[in-house]
Amino acid sequence: MSEMEVAALARTVLWASFGLSVAFGFIAQRTHYCTMGAVGDIVNIGDWTRMRMWVLSIAVAMLGFNGMVGLGWVKASDTLYAAPRVIWLSNLVGGLLFGFGMVLASGCGSKTLVRIGGGSLKSVVVFLALGLSAYATLRGITAVLRVNTTDAVSVTLATSQDLPSIVAAATGQQTSVTALWLGAALALALVAWVVRRPEGRQPMTLAAGIGIGLTVVGVWWVSGRLGFVAEDPRTLEAAFLATNSQRMESLTFVAPVAYTLDWLLHFSDASKVLTLAIVTTVGVVVGSAIDAIASRRFRWEGFRNAEDTANHLVGGALMGVGGVTAMGCTIGQGLTGLSTLSIGSFIAFAALLAGAVAGLRYQTWRIERQL
Repeated sequence: MSEMEVAALARTVLWASFGLSVAFGFIAQRTHYCTMGAVGDIVNIGDWTRMRMWVLSIAVAMLGFNGMVGLGWVKASDTLYAAPRVIWLSNLVGGLLFGFGMVLASGCGSKTLVRIGGGSLKSVVVFLALGLSAYATLRGITAVLRVNTTDAVSVTLATSQDLPSIVAAATGQQTSVTALWLGAALALALVAWVVRRPEGRQPMTLAAGIGIGLTVVGVWWVSGRLGFVAEDPRTLEAAFLATNSQRMESLTFVAPVAYTLDWLLHFSDASKVLTLAIVTTVGVVVGSAIDAIASRRFRWEGFRNAEDTANHLVGGALMGVGGVTAMGCTIGQGLTGLSTLSIGSFIAFAALLAGAVAGLRYQTWRIERQL
């Protein structure tokens, strides 16, 4: 493959990823898909509808990703989520910070982008706070703190940390075969839980769960299958085109926000090129705006007062620090990461939920104090 062919393929990867992220934003806006809202609905009013949306999307992503592993199209070990080194403390602490922060900020990273598309100026502020704090945690002052504290506590496995690799190593099976039956079994169990209640069988729940899950699978395929070249003529090494991590990627919305700000601020720098992370960040906003405008739900929204502003600034900062530390957000770890069946993703997912519950309890306590 020539350099021109590689460049053309990279553009195809970017356009395909952008299209899938537009679909993500459109579906999320139309169906009110919101991971923070899912937890809030349970804690505040006992409604599990949006949680069933989230769980269904996890099941679809899990089934799709492991189906591709079974077909030999992709490998979990080619992702950031399945490295042999399990940074469990970072997953735990980062997840707690992110979960708490998303409550203060009125939504997670993906919801922030969806709300921007719907006209929320509050979410623009969250976007900036999240992006700046995420960049600092990737490469700045909080990055030094992260590397020297939570990242230093880890367990290194003899194989990749995804469950199919662990089970395959213990049983002597092929990883691809293990991924196929294990992914299918877990996904079907989640689907059974979703549809056992009437709210899990509602058209909106099914549309949101299946649609969002398929966008994650689609980006996995674009990045890991379409965008993979066995020998990049520029480096003579295998490469996943147009990714920041040089590995296969799918949807996540913390580090990509930082990369987007970096690209905007250093646009004239020839080394700053468009990546999958950047185009999917923009795509979600575009998809949300399309639905908001078409349905006449686009509304400008601002802050109520100084306290509301402070909460969103702090929430955005906590999400930026926590999301990078945990290696993902409610989508990055709680959907994309879980689709790989990574141990770290399960830890981060549980911590995200715990942090969100703690944030909701904190908000209730603050309200009660003011009465």
